[in-house]
Amino acid sequence: MSSKKLTPLSHTEAASFCSQMALILKSGISSVEGISIMSEDAKELNEKKLLTQIYEKMIQTGSLYESLAVTKVFPDYLLQMVKIGEQTGKLDEVMASLADYYEKEANLIQTIKHAVTYPLIMVVMMIFVILILITQVMPVFYQVFKQLGSEMTGFSRLLLNTGEFLNRHFAIFVCILAILVLFVVFLTKSSKGQKLSRSFLYRFARTRELSDQISAYRFSNGMALTLSSGLTPEECLTTTMHLTESGPFRHKLDLCCRLVSKGEELCPVLLEQEIFTDIYARMAVIGSRTGVLDEVMHTIASQYESDIDEQFAGMIAKVEPALVIILSLIVGAILLSVMLPLMGIMSTLS
Repeated sequence: MSSKKLTPLSHTEAASFCSQMALILKSGISSVEGISIMSEDAKELNEKKLLTQIYEKMIQTGSLYESLAVTKVFPDYLLQMVKIGEQTGKLDEVMASLADYYEKEANLIQTIKHAVTYPLIMVVMMIFVILILITQVMPVFYQVFKQLGSEMTGFSRLLLNTGEFLNRHFAIFVCILAILVLFVVFLTKSSKGQKLSRSFLYRFARTRELSDQISAYRFSNGMALTLSSGLTPEECLTTTMHLTESGPFRHKLDLCCRLVSKGEELCPVLLEQEIFTDIYARMAVIGSRTGVLDEVMHTIASQYESDIDEQFAGMIAKVEPALVIILSLIVGAILLSVMLPLMGIMSTLS
């Protein structure tokens, strides 16, 4: 099967694959037998084709790393860790750790999606309600004003003219809306768009802090996995820093890697470059001195995960009522702009 027909695995799919392989290897079954069993049990056609391709390559090479690499659907980090696992004879432990890592990554991405989706839905609803008011409701009020021998003025007239313009140029409005939707898709789906989004959001203190926390979480989670695999600090940094997005945090990791390669100790460098907050950096220093740095990194990653969840929960808790208040004020202002003059006219007639 051509590898071009295969799509890159999501974090959830990678976690599922690693979890199954860890279970198989810990049961004493070889990698080749395990892939064969997984292929027989696969129900989806694409999954079966992928596992069949891996199995055929493993028959030729006997290497799980080479067999996974040829499919071009597995993340580079997963491939590097599988290679290390085969070299050190700890493939079962590496697979179990990778399953945990990608499961946490999937949860993090899901948390981000939930945090972004709700405000977007609210914004779309706000725009939809406002458009209905100015294109459908305002003309009705206009007819009422005409029947009473009066005209709309000021803000209400501006809204009416806007609604009439949108009705007359509906096709142009739809095209603009489609362009905006495509632009949002570009910002969220493409690598260039995501880079632009991150660069823009990094200008704000709150989002910059959250971005650094997410990068620190991914870094510490990756370090916990690589350190437990027996790699040197320099190898851990080189392997793990690619998990973080490009930007200031990645630049600091590059500097850390250069300093460690010159012989400086890992944890003091992390503290000096402010990779972690003070308390987490000091935890790492203590972990390094006591020989349990991998466990400390795992603890730091778990704490960062909790901090990120709290940050998103706090943001949603603030955004939700703010959007409701904004929508209420806008709708109220539109209705009052016509209701108050209308009530004035009715009072003069009575």
